[in-house]
Amino acid sequence: MAEPIQMGVRRFGRVNWLGTWTLMRREVSRFMNVWSQTVMAPLINAGLFLMIFTIAIGGQRGDVMGVPFMVFLAPGILTMTVIQNAFANTSSSLASAKVQGNIVDTLMPPLSAAELVTGYIGGAVARGALVAIVIAVGSAVFLGVGMQNPLWVIVFVLLGSVLMGGLGMIAGIYANKFDQLSAISNFLVTPLAFLSGTFYSIEALPPLMQAMSHANPFFYIIDGVRFGMIGVSDSSPWLGLSVVGTACVVVLGICLRWMRTGYRLKA
Repeated sequence: MAEPIQMGVRRFGRVNWLGTWTLMRREVSRFMNVWSQTVMAPLINAGLFLMIFTIAIGGQRGDVMGVPFMVFLAPGILTMTVIQNAFANTSSSLASAKVQGNIVDTLMPPLSAAELVTGYIGGAVARGALVAIVIAVGSAVFLGVGMQNPLWVIVFVLLGSVLMGGLGMIAGIYANKFDQLSAISNFLVTPLAFLSGTFYSIEALPPLMQAMSHANPFFYIIDGVRFGMIGVSDSSPWLGLSVVGTACVVVLGICLRWMRTGYRLKA
């Protein structure tokens, strides 16, 4: 006869690994079922950006930070795409579940707040990493952009995906309809991504704009990936690591708090 489970003791142990892995797999399967939108579309968009800049500027643009402009541009476009996809994965998943009324299916299983956050963030990291690999391969094949410091690329892609996955969770929890989610993406995420050194070095900006850029965590993600890919950057990757790491801790703390209390999730 099985021994009764004591009060306060979880049936699945201290950590529900199976439940967390299942949630993560669900999030990965969700975006892989529409791989043409989540994998191919980012590659096509990145290629269009590069093609447009090549046609519009071509050889008229000199070197930036000692490298050809198109080589300088590739890491920024890669990172911007990773940022947008990691954010979209968690935000759309939570917002869709709330709008369709099936968020209870996620909240009812025996998963703690930390396990729920881990599952959602795992899906965002998987999507961000997959997009990064696809675009990195395309950049290497068509532009000859390799990896000067691969470890830095991996670190900043993963941290960037974690940060944006967390921000996506915050947006998805806060938004009660898709219009609110679109507003957050269009008026916050996209401007911060575009104005963080994606297409230019911040050394070309006025002092005030440079100071504003240094207060933007997105800048450090893009700058860190650029350092890893082509070996040049506007700031120290170690500074970027500390800023992005701190931002991740703050954002994940908010996610844990909101998941634990059921803020805007429970009726």
